[in-house]
Amino acid sequence: MKKQKKHSIMYLSLFLFLLSSTLFLLSSTLSFSSTQKKPLTVAEASNFTATSRHADVMKFIKELQLQSSLLRVETLCISSEGRPVPLLIIGKPLPSSPMALLRDKRTVIYIQANIHAGEVEGKEASLMLARDIILKEKPPFLDKLVILIAPIFNADGNERISPNNRRSQVGPEQGVGIRYNGQNLDLNRDGMKQESPEVQGLVRNVLLRWDPVLLIDCHTTNGSYHQEPVTYVWGLNPNGDTSIIKYMREKMMPSIRTNLEKKYNVLSVPYGNFMDRKDMEKGWRPSGPQPRYITNYIGLRNRMAILNENYSYADYKTRVLGCYYFLTSTLEYCYNNKDGIVELISKADQKTVRRGMNPTENDMLALEYDVKPLEKNIIVRGYEMESIPQEKGRARMKRTDKKRNYSVPYFVDFVPKRSIRFPYGYLIPVAVPGVVEKLLQHGIMVEKVTEPVTLEVESFQLKEIKPATRLYQGHYMNSVKGEYSIVQKEFPEGTLFISTAQPLGSLAAYLLEPESDDGLFVWNYFDRFLASQWRRGPQAAPVYRVMKPVNLVKENIR
Repeated sequence: MKKQKKHSIMYLSLFLFLLSSTLFLLSSTLSFSSTQKKPLTVAEASNFTATSRHADVMKFIKELQLQSSLLRVETLCISSEGRPVPLLIIGKPLPSSPMALLRDKRTVIYIQANIHAGEVEGKEASLMLARDIILKEKPPFLDKLVILIAPIFNADGNERISPNNRRSQVGPEQGVGIRYNGQNLDLNRDGMKQESPEVQGLVRNVLLRWDPVLLIDCHTTNGSYHQEPVTYVWGLNPNGDTSIIKYMREKMMPSIRTNLEKKYNVLSVPYGNFMDRKDMEKGWRPSGPQPRYITNYIGLRNRMAILNENYSYADYKTRVLGCYYFLTSTLEYCYNNKDGIVELISKADQKTVRRGMNPTENDMLALEYDVKPLEKNIIVRGYEMESIPQEKGRARMKRTDKKRNYSVPYFVDFVPKRSIRFPYGYLIPVAVPGVVEKLLQHGIMVEKVTEPVTLEVESFQLKEIKPATRLYQGHYMNSVKGEYSIVQKEFPEGTLFISTAQPLGSLAAYLLEPESDDGLFVWNYFDRFLASQWRRGPQAAPVYRVMKPVNLVKENIR
């Protein structure tokens, strides 16, 4: 009995020793974990008086990697000045590659910030968002979404931080970067010509690689005075799938706006400016529908896009937090409606391919646009303005401190004004420098005819070509006028064929139509073939439209 009691005491002592050791190790682990400080952005650490430089962003990302296995960093591009532009991949589990998502029910959302490096709120907010997702005990969103973030898209412009930039903007006191990149280009005008490493990297390493269903592009607006710190608009070009435009306009964005106000107490309003500061109630309107703007370009690719414009006359902290909660509210919507969004995108691609297989007389491509207001007015929380007389009889409108709500028509519904019938495909029988490379750069399928063929096609007879009188983004942009005629033409071996029966069929047509307002003719790619120096009379454009299905002997160009 004594021996049994002795063994019991010994086992009890051993159990207590093991228990105390386990508790000690657990408490040590918890203590070590609690000593890991949550990294702060430069905006937070400076009490919202400064914004981060490239080195600060890279350091912040490394600190996140040390604390979480849910983050991988890829390189979106190397800037023209040699800076790596980081692309954050956030997932639980992290997909080893985009191919791993083919059998995965998650979908990809892409957030892009700092495309104009004087507009820094999205940069700080997206870094905060990445941190607050991956460092949570139960990270939100990641069972349904894979989140991509490019927080410093314009890395070169960001390094020109100075208090003298955007001086009308309220903070940060220590200054911001500049609008253009290291090539002196506005990256938000480069959607179609794609002459910057940043936009080329966006297409190659985000759109073609990860195929996100939604892009959110973060900016800051310094236009009309209003009280809402957050504004937004969707892709506007009607040559994209109109069901996506309608869904975002009527369902998605109103829901995000309501959630943003009710849950986070952040006011927002659709993006725009007063059309007449002397008569505010005439209307409210955003920028145009041209796909040189990144969000319109994404819409032309049958994907969703949101232009987020934070209000520069709100204080810097309010802008950063407003952007943070807008991004959060958008992710919440995508999380709750993921399946419907994926289905809508899939149907848009299918419709585009079916249309290109056998276009009808009702299938049209818009060349010029009108804009109509939505059925219901929107409310803009603005201010009363006063007229200040100036020299030469002009008057300047100045904001007063008296608040006033304006009920205004929202001119955002861009509709075709002049259209042309959509073709089955395009033939290019001459070697035009840079055109094949540009089409492939966009991800458009290009084929080469391997046997000569004679076809009835539409030939564009040039009547007028006028270059702009001023340079724009390094180009004297063309205005092209002419008309099509039906001709029989022999096309030699090596002729390029671009079918519109592909998911990017609308984009292909937009790039190749001579009278398109944002295509390769406008951006000077065909100039040498439009000159009349070798012949008299009208010149035919070297791009021919095939209107009916035809069998060709051809092969892919890669």
